Amino acid sequence: MAQRRQRSRLPRNLAVAVLILLLFYALAGFLVLPWWLKQAVPEQLEAQMGWQSDLATLRVNPFSLTIEVTELSADDGAGEKVVGFDRLFVNLGFFSLFRGIVSFQEIRLQEPYVRFDLLDDGSVNFARDWRLAQLDEPKTDVPAEDADTGKPPRLLFQQLAIDGGELLFRDFSQPEPAQFRITPLDLSINQLATWPREADGSHYSIIAALGEQTIEWDGALSVTPLYSEGRLKISDLRHDTLAHFLAPHLPWQLRNGLVTFESRYQLGGSEPFELITSEGKLTIQDLALALAASDEEPALAAERIEVDGIGFDLTAGEARVEDVRLDQPFVAATRNSQGEIDWLASLPPADPEQDQSEPPAPDAPAFRWSVQGVEVVAGRLRWRDQVPETPAEIELTDLDVTLGRLSDRLDDPVSYGLGIVLASGGRVSANGQLTPAPFTLESSLSGSDIALAVIEPYLQQGANLAVTKGRLGFDGNLDLDSQDDPMTGTFSGTAEIADLDLKLPGSEASMLGWQTLRLAPIEFNVYPPRLEIGTVILSQPSFTVVRAADGLHNVEKIARSDSGADDRGSAAEVTGDASEPTEAGFVFRIGELQVEGGAIAYADRTLEPSFSTRFDVLNGSITGISNVSPQQGRVSLRGQLAGGAPVTVEGTLGALGTDQTSDLKLSMDDLALPALSPYFGRYLGYTVDSGKLALNLDYEFTGTRIKASNQVVLDRMSLGQAVASEQATGAPVKLGLALLTDRRGVIEVDLPIQGDIADPEFRVGQIVMRAFVNLLVGAATSPFSMLGSLADLAGFSSEELGQVSFAPGSVSLADSEADKLTALAKAMNERPELLLNIRGGVSPEADGLALLKARMEARGEEVTGDAWAQAEQAWRDGERQLPPEQLGQLASERGQALRRLLQDTHGVDADQLYTLEPTRQAGVDERGDVTVKFTLDIR
Repeated sequence: MAQRRQRSRLPRNLAVAVLILLLFYALAGFLVLPWWLKQAVPEQLEAQMGWQSDLATLRVNPFSLTIEVTELSADDGAGEKVVGFDRLFVNLGFFSLFRGIVSFQEIRLQEPYVRFDLLDDGSVNFARDWRLAQLDEPKTDVPAEDADTGKPPRLLFQQLAIDGGELLFRDFSQPEPAQFRITPLDLSINQLATWPREADGSHYSIIAALGEQTIEWDGALSVTPLYSEGRLKISDLRHDTLAHFLAPHLPWQLRNGLVTFESRYQLGGSEPFELITSEGKLTIQDLALALAASDEEPALAAERIEVDGIGFDLTAGEARVEDVRLDQPFVAATRNSQGEIDWLASLPPADPEQDQSEPPAPDAPAFRWSVQGVEVVAGRLRWRDQVPETPAEIELTDLDVTLGRLSDRLDDPVSYGLGIVLASGGRVSANGQLTPAPFTLESSLSGSDIALAVIEPYLQQGANLAVTKGRLGFDGNLDLDSQDDPMTGTFSGTAEIADLDLKLPGSEASMLGWQTLRLAPIEFNVYPPRLEIGTVILSQPSFTVVRAADGLHNVEKIARSDSGADDRGSAAEVTGDASEPTEAGFVFRIGELQVEGGAIAYADRTLEPSFSTRFDVLNGSITGISNVSPQQGRVSLRGQLAGGAPVTVEGTLGALGTDQTSDLKLSMDDLALPALSPYFGRYLGYTVDSGKLALNLDYEFTGTRIKASNQVVLDRMSLGQAVASEQATGAPVKLGLALLTDRRGVIEVDLPIQGDIADPEFRVGQIVMRAFVNLLVGAATSPFSMLGSLADLAGFSSEELGQVSFAPGSVSLADSEADKLTALAKAMNERPELLLNIRGGVSPEADGLALLKARMEARGEEVTGDAWAQAEQAWRDGERQLPPEQLGQLASERGQALRRLLQDTHGVDADQLYTLEPTRQAGVDERGDVTVKFTLDIR
């Protein structure tokens, strides 16, 4: 019975014990543990981190194995809140503990707050606070058995969630501090285990926002082994956020832009580490990047940039991109006056110590990359250049570019297409293929209506010219190859420059222009340099040469004084040897140059009145133009001067820049001489009232040496009024002209010249004019010399032609003097404008003695021996005299006799003969004959 009662108390006692244990468990769980944790958590935060913390409630349910903490807040040593949350709920699984698994059925953190500071020394606030807190704590050695933790505990997080979190990131590491508030921050992780499981892996999802900037990250996760796959998307990342983090690495100013990036990925932590991304896409909208904070506008902008199909495989060492598209990109580049390009100048200087990267191992696999295609749509490029004296600006619009597949295999050809519109006018297109390395290019090029005014600043670097009009067009194929040094290549095609108009800067008048210049076909070789053009057609070219009042021609103003070496020296260097170009010498050939409707205008403002003329209706061709010997070109040109005088140029053309001879012949007829009146006024002192000019010029060029024959024909030239000119000769030019003018009223002279055209003082026109003036002066000052050179003297000198000899004391001509009059009469008949002045004369001694002897003979006196000697001495002593009128009568008779002979015997017009007052001072020649001199004059 007692035994039965004892047995009946055992269950009750056990129940009581269990109840007591449950009571203590409940008391410890509901009361003691929360109280202890509420005390310990702040103490540990202060001990380990130096934070002052507080929490509102901490509840533990020992039966459901849950912990709930509300309103935790911790401040750091500066009194700033560093962490906190509204509620933390942890639910621990009970039965899994029997399997050695700590299973968290749910961990939920609501409205957490974390302040993360990146300090100026590169550390973070959490590490700083922990380090400061440990300074007051004694260091203890960790036992060896505790240090070896062994395998990680078996933890299972069935559901881990963060709801509405906030992360405040503050960056003090840069000169300008910044802060970023990420909220909300939502995290969800399911079924995350710390050991390998056969069941499905963990799934996670993270959503975070920085204003309108969001991060979405979801996928699967395994801790052991470490593996994750999923999708990451960063949306609408603002430019100011990027600019802050890129500031230490980006030397430019990021002013605008939204970046969106998304990609799938696979990550494995085994050996080797594995990272694979796929289906990546990068989008950048409204990009704006400036090179410096002071720049008013961005140097790089784009409405939209899309990169699709981004993939990366770390293990395989491969990156790939499907497509790259840039919508409305804009790039601006500037070169300053020192030649620095702003993009390059904005880069930080290179650090030579950082360029010590180790070369890859010989057996390391090469990194592979590929881009399937690149497309640029409606782009713009602006180039500003301040190196020229007048800054240049070139802007390209509607820039469309397509590129085919690019890859690490740089020897694979890449197809491309290019279309450009110039803001100043014109369009350029190109398509073909290129090989990056070694570089080769095959391109089909074309351009149309390209305004040449855009290149004016560059043209003015070497030539003082302004381009007011002009359009360029071209079409052809370009091939370049740099496999060998130097680069080789060719261009073949056609080109045209239309409506060209060049002027001197600041001038209103056109200097050089044409309607069209066509070149076809063109063959240009890069190395060795060679240019061959089949036919050049120059339609309606015009060239205006003006000599200003200061004597300087406008063409002399084209060359800039600082343009470099002398052109002639450059030409010699280019052509090298006279017979064979050097290896690197430039060679050019033009099959035929055709000129259609050309015109050349010339004005000389040094004259008063100023002179102007025009050579137009110029047509013809020049064939065989080259700088390589042997070369025999032909010149055939036709035109008219001063509105009606026909001009022809014919001849042969040697190799330019060599010593090969060129021979050119120019002929011109019926030029009205009054057109040249200003020049005659300057050099002769008279205008030209009437007359015509004809030329036959034969010019021979050998290198820079010239040898020329200038046959000039002046028909019925008549001088007008006198002109005051300091350069005019003081000689009687009218007499010179009369001497040169024949019976038909024509002057024919040959004015040979020679010299070196390389001499800047050598000017053909001035030399020919001065030669003509010198001829006139020579004729006027030595008329019988000129007359003698024009007439058939029958062996007489020009000096002899200007005088005639008489036998002393007689009106009879000396021996051979009749022939002299014949020649003189012929010259007078040929030049009816000449007047011959005849002045009879006697020599008092020669004629007096002759008359004395004749008188003695008439009286029968002895005139020989001593008798004549005595008579001659008596005459000299004045003891014997002649009749006073006898010598004067002889002088008059001689003049009259000469006039009758010339007029009656030789047919000289009486209007050309004038008898002057006789002279008693006639000379005596070496034969003892008395000479009577003639003088010439004009009507």
